[in-house]
Amino acid sequence: MFRKPQKAAALKYEPENDKAPRVTAKGSGVVAQKIVDLASKHGIPVRDDPDLVEALSRLDLGEEIPPELYVVVAELLSFVYRVNRKKGSW
Repeated sequence: MFRKPQKAAALKYEPENDKAPRVTAKGSGVVAQKIVDLASKHGIPVRDDPDLVEALSRLDLGEEIPPELYVVVAELLSFVYRVNRKKGSW
């Protein structure tokens, strides 16, 4: 089980429309907990990465991640794909 989040962020990536993943939600405290709860409710994998969420929280909603975050977000996407494969979602 994850610790109670102090901050959380959500990303969305649509390869046909986006050059890179976009920040779709971010917040701290109660808002962070709601982001995590909604993800869990909808079967979206959650990863506890305070450094990444700190970087993402500096971006505006709807903003694509900058090239400096490509590697770490690629690792995150790899994690999501592995989790989905184990669950039989993909």
